[in-house]
Formats: sequence, C-alpha cells, structure tokens
Amino acid sequence: MTVKPILLVAACALVDADGRVLLAQRPEGKTLAGLWEFPGGKVEPGETPEETLIRELREEIGVETRTACLAPLTFASHSYESFHLLMPLFVCRRFSGVPMPQEGQRLKWVRPQKMRDYPMPPADEPLIPFLIDLL
Repeated sequence: MTVKPILLVAACALVDADGRVLLAQRPEGKTLAGLWEFPGGKVEPGETPEETLIRELREEIGVETRTACLAPLTFASHSYESFHLLMPLFVCRRFSGVPMPQEGQRLKWVRPQKMRDYPMPPADEPLIPFLIDLL
C-alpha cells in the first residue's frame, strides 16, 4: 500500500440572495482544467480553513468576508492518484463586492439542483446533495 500525502483544501459555497451558488471553472493550464468547482484553495501552514477562504476569495474573485460569515457545512475526502484530498466546505451568504474572475477563470451562479449540469472534480460532486438540502 502506497502512502499518499494528505492535501488540505478549503472550499466555499458562496450563496447569493436568490439562493444560487457561485462556481468557478478551472482555467486552461491547471490540473483538471475546464471543470467547475467551489472557490477556495490550499490551506497554507499556520492558516485555519476560514483564514484560507478569506484570503482565497479576495485573491480569486475579489470579494471580502469574515470568519463569522463562514458556516461549516460538510467535507469531502477523496483519493486522487498522487495525494488524498481533505476539503471542508463552508457556506457564505454574507460578503461584500461583486465576484469577478481574478485568475482567468470563468464564474457562474448556479442553482444547486442544476449543479450536476456542470462537470466537477470527483471530490466536489458528493457535496452537491448537501447544498440541495440546505438551499
């Protein structure tokens, strides 16, 4: 049995006033390019998942939020070929700014019931039912 490193990534279901969730399409040149995912990123040493999301939402899509606005919902645990992904998913309904792509990605507001129409990484797909039940 090969031991794989664990990669901790935090993800955010940013929810608008109409109950839609923001998805970001991974840009060309990145692993899993073209797939749709929840905004977020790798938890850096010394960061909490909430701090990671505050930083990543600012860097990736230009919105601001606070720790108190991030509610943990569930998590994904998925084994990829060279690492095991552990990804807590937070829900955020309170943020300031209009999401704008900062890293060449496409953004789309999607109703949770329509998320399966957007190809997603294998770790993200199991999170959809939790959002359908919530929203």
